[in-house]
Amino acid sequence: MENNIQEANTQSPEINTTADVKLVDLDLNKLIAEMKAGDAWEKTGHHALTLLKSSSMRIVLVGLHEGAELKTHTAPGDISVQALSGHIHFSAEEKVISLQPLQMLALKKDTPHSVRAEKESFFLLTIAIAEK
Repeated sequence: MENNIQEANTQSPEINTTADVKLVDLDLNKLIAEMKAGDAWEKTGHHALTLLKSSSMRIVLVGLHEGAELKTHTAPGDISVQALSGHIHFSAEEKVISLQPLQMLALKKDTPHSVRAEKESFFLLTIAIAEK
C-alpha cells in the first residue's frame, strides 16, 4: 500500500514480524488496546501495526477513528480485509461494501480502493505478495 497508513515505529515485544518464525500467536484485543493507548493513535486519524511480514504476505492490524478515511490507493498484491470492530465502508470498482465485525472481503492486486470508518474501527489487512 502507499503511505496512507502510518505503521507503528515500535513493535510490541511479543511481535516478531519477520518470516523467521514458523508460528505467530497474537492477542488482537491486547494489541488493539496497546494501539489505542499509544501516542500515534491520538495524533492521527488512523494507525497500523504490521503483525507479519514475509516475502509472500503481510498482515497488518489497522485502526481508524470515526470519520477517518484512507484515500484511494492500490495494493501490491491481492488483499483481504476482515472487520474486527466498528463499521467501515470499503469502496472499489464503483461499489461500496459495508463491513461490520466478522465480515470480510477480498480484492485483486492493483485495484483502486478507499476505506472510510463510520465509527471507530479495527480491521485485519492481509496482502498476498507474488514471489519474484
